[in-house]
Amino acid sequence: MSTATLNAAEHQASGRAAAWLKRLPLLPALIFMIIVTQLPFVATLVISFIHWNALYPNDVTFTWFDNYAQVFTDAQFWSSALTTVLMTVIVVLVSLVIGLIIAVLLDRSFRGRAIVRTIMIAPFLIVPIAAALVWKHAIFNPSYGLLNGILTWIWGLFGQAAAAPQPDWVSSQPLMAVCAALIWQWTPFMMLILLAGLQGRPLDVIEAARIDGASTWQIFRFMTLPHLRPYLELSALLGCIYIVQNFDAVFTITSGGLGTANLPYTIYQTFFEAHDYGQASAEGVVVVIASMAIAILVLRTVSSLLREEKR
Repeated sequence: MSTATLNAAEHQASGRAAAWLKRLPLLPALIFMIIVTQLPFVATLVISFIHWNALYPNDVTFTWFDNYAQVFTDAQFWSSALTTVLMTVIVVLVSLVIGLIIAVLLDRSFRGRAIVRTIMIAPFLIVPIAAALVWKHAIFNPSYGLLNGILTWIWGLFGQAAAAPQPDWVSSQPLMAVCAALIWQWTPFMMLILLAGLQGRPLDVIEAARIDGASTWQIFRFMTLPHLRPYLELSALLGCIYIVQNFDAVFTITSGGLGTANLPYTIYQTFFEAHDYGQASAEGVVVVIASMAIAILVLRTVSSLLREEKR
């Protein structure tokens, strides 16, 4: 073997060693993530192939794909999947629209803007279970809730306070009640991302368009919205991922009743109420795989759009 070949091999080996030395500080974090995320998923995957109900501890058998067959033929599972999709679409779209409007308003300069921004972010900082309790008792309650109090006040302006309607919002509009609480909590998240996008606009180009006679609507439609497109897509992606996993609002406001049971709540019922660990694990695996497939599809779409914009 020639000296040049030996030098090249030594150089390549030293390069690999240097690369591993750079990655070494990340190894503890990688091991921690594997232990926390991947090992539980592997355990869930194994249990999904086992017939295991805690009510029958002596009847634990390996059943291959029987649990998955039960999942795909379970009408309640498909109903909760439809509820999850509907809830996610409503919450994400409404939060995006309201968040965009608030972001455009907060992008303007006015006195007290920093205080207003802090106040608008506050709902996102509240613990989800506490936020759901506030909406259930302080806003939706038919006896002393804020909504019915406003109705009583409006009817009182016309001297008809005693005839004011006092609907039970959770019972009459259960899905909308859950969605309203989630929209209130997630709108600030959308607003933050879109506000960051608005502050990255090329102001000189916008000023030039305004000098050329472009109206405020034309600037927003043909310049601001195209600039915000990646931020809108990122907000929608992250919103979908988080809303699909939501459990707190459904559990607290409706306890999964009245057609509001989503996939996380259905898995909770199967695992903690029916004690069917095998089927609950199979449901969890199906939801994780479906969520990953949707996330990968959306990420590829976003990356392709970003590459097209760079060209």
